[in-house]
Amino acid sequence: MEDLPTDLGRLTSPGELCNPLPDGRLECFACGLRCRLKEGQAGGCRVRMNGKGRLMVPWGYVAGVQVDPIEKKPFFHVLPGAKALSFGMLGCCYKCEFCQNWVSSQALRDPEAGCPVRECSPVEIVRAGVEAGATVVTSTYNEPLISAEWAVAVFKEARKAGLRTSFVSNGNATPEAVGFLKPWVDFFKVDLKCFDDGTYRRLMGGPLQPVLDTIGLLWKEGFWEEVVTLVIPGVNDSDQELGAVARFLVSVSRDIPWHVTAYHRDYKMEGPDSTPVSTLLKASQIGKSSGLRYVYAGNLPGLVEGLEDTACPDCGTVLVERLGFRVLGSRLKVEGSKGSCPRCRREIAGVWS
Repeated sequence: MEDLPTDLGRLTSPGELCNPLPDGRLECFACGLRCRLKEGQAGGCRVRMNGKGRLMVPWGYVAGVQVDPIEKKPFFHVLPGAKALSFGMLGCCYKCEFCQNWVSSQALRDPEAGCPVRECSPVEIVRAGVEAGATVVTSTYNEPLISAEWAVAVFKEARKAGLRTSFVSNGNATPEAVGFLKPWVDFFKVDLKCFDDGTYRRLMGGPLQPVLDTIGLLWKEGFWEEVVTLVIPGVNDSDQELGAVARFLVSVSRDIPWHVTAYHRDYKMEGPDSTPVSTLLKASQIGKSSGLRYVYAGNLPGLVEGLEDTACPDCGTVLVERLGFRVLGSRLKVEGSKGSCPRCRREIAGVWS
């Protein structure tokens, strides 16, 4: 992949998410790192650069594109069973040692990472989605915040075609980036990786607070939002830390779905064992006892005692039954975009139609 930096340097376009500074640098605010870039300097993401006084950003390619079930993102309260046309680029503002998409996300940091890119246009991406029967277009695989301008260009075409749009993100955003995305993004999945600032800085490469601020702002601004915590033994699996995550989400909204998912060894983090079922069951119980209405356990299909299903928080009726990313059945009563329990008529938060 020795030609990758050259290829990516060519596949760029002037970006919007920046401010000029009096000393000639550019402040990029696509993500919470808020890099201040001198002429010729790239940001912490390695793909946004000050090029002769203009912020140059990724444009005109994909490093991965495929159709996934929307449950794989994961969105469990959005259009159950829908197909999502997923596309990604290269790079990330984090350096997580346990990244499961490291081949694309760490392509500019790690000589072992990197994958071929394919030049394309927003129209071509959306056309592929329509032809595949997708109803949602999703920016995912690497961190979409660092290519937000490109994602918005794709989403504008998606809206013309009547498709919905979503981000699968680490949540290290800024208020400016959220405002830029608001007209064009319907659904937002955020990784809340732990609840310790020191762990965030050491393992991810940035502070925790921007992620917390983003989760609160997204909900306030009306995005549909779901949050995922990858539970890693010995890193973030204590009762205290899981409880802190759950209580924070409750402080934003009890209706935010929280997905606690199983870690398996990947990339550079080889020390911890894979997450046992018992830990996910414990995390789910902590979430529910903290007041969250919808808690799911993932990455261990069929082993988590019904925690893949959506159930009514009042009467317990199973409304959407799942196995892994497959929807096995739905009893949800749907009117417009709203859903409710057919037994007790409780409204179930989400976008259902």
